[in-house]
Amino acid sequence: MRVLVTGGTGFTGSHCVRELLAAGHEVRLLARSREKVARVFAGNAALHADAVIGDVTDPAAVAEALDGAEAVVHTAAVVAVEARRAREVLDTNFRAVELVVGGACERGIGSVVYVSSLGALFQPGRPISEDCEPVEASSPYARSKADGESYVRRLQARGAPVRTVYPPAIIGPDDPGLSEGNHTVGVFLNQMMVDTDTGFEMVDVRDLARVIARLAEPDTESGRYVMGGHYHRWTDLIALLDELTGRRVRRIRIPGRTLRALGRVGDAVKHVIPFDFPLAGEAMDFATQWPGVVPSPRLEALGLPRRDPRATWEETIRWLHAAGHLTAKQVGKLAE
Repeated sequence: MRVLVTGGTGFTGSHCVRELLAAGHEVRLLARSREKVARVFAGNAALHADAVIGDVTDPAAVAEALDGAEAVVHTAAVVAVEARRAREVLDTNFRAVELVVGGACERGIGSVVYVSSLGALFQPGRPISEDCEPVEASSPYARSKADGESYVRRLQARGAPVRTVYPPAIIGPDDPGLSEGNHTVGVFLNQMMVDTDTGFEMVDVRDLARVIARLAEPDTESGRYVMGGHYHRWTDLIALLDELTGRRVRRIRIPGRTLRALGRVGDAVKHVIPFDFPLAGEAMDFATQWPGVVPSPRLEALGLPRRDPRATWEETIRWLHAAGHLTAKQVGKLAE
């Protein structure tokens, strides 16, 4: 089966490509840079030769990439929380869904996987399940995902063969750049952790890639697939990182309501002065009011194995050090 993968030189996409190739599929990439294709997939000449170079918002490039595809995996998205990139996020993410997912359905391609985000369904205090409706999000990224979600649901209501997967924070080794999830892990160790309400839910990128590759198979039922991850209360995650690194991670205790108030202040200031303030209101809602996830029964029924979360944290931190994102002092005994 020939599978088109968008975002294939990114973190989630590159792991998906390797899973699909391992399963015996032929993969075509839609990528913006041939140089990055060569760097991420060094040694795979067939993948380089068949790659379509272009942007997911370019109708001509998307049409060329879709030509001859039997399945599509759409992972490409601009993931950014900086105020200066708000317009880029909104303009890119929804248009890409229209062109790639919508275009695949118009062509009658029988298997389409759209990688969404739990942020599109997040409401404080309400567990996230496949029955949740898209939310009125405030951040550009979450809003772009919610808009894409609404569009895809309209396609599904008309019988389109789209499988939407919703992962939590994605971490793991072998990141071609520095994705948002791995950047967050770096912040935990090179700056400070906040011990506050609720906790942090993550999934290993390799487990997510395995799920996406399975959903791309033509015998998989269309619909929504909420993926539960490994959940750690902030206190427990701090203790785990202390144990893994053998050092005391810097931390501060701040009540959730205080962090949410700081986030609202940051949002208000950004309406007047456009600057990148790390304590955004929506991010603080996620950090302090995470409601947990109810995994989709159909996804659980697939019986795909998951890595031990402790191993994921250890391998992620080792990779961050090996890639130069963290110092030996910051990762402690994991540098050995």
